[in-house]
Amino acid sequence: MRLTPKGGRDAVEGVEALADGRSVLKARVRVAPENGRANEALIALIASVLRVPKSAVSIRAGATSRVKTIFVAGAPALYLDALAKLAPTDG
Repeated sequence: MRLTPKGGRDAVEGVEALADGRSVLKARVRVAPENGRANEALIALIASVLRVPKSAVSIRAGATSRVKTIFVAGAPALYLDALAKLAPTDG
């Protein structure tokens, strides 16, 4: 996940290719990256998009970086539909 703090709104904006070729979800939150507030807002956003409790979402790596590894507890199949809607479609 690539996070843009102070992005003007809270939103997941699809998939982005990084310079190293990895694909990541792109998200932005309104709050500044001070005292972990942007990370908290990201967790709330992901929980909302996937319709899970905030306690099910955690940042596994990259807490102080724009590129983060997010973990969502539960069965991955439950989240596939929500994630598929965030990816671009062919055609």
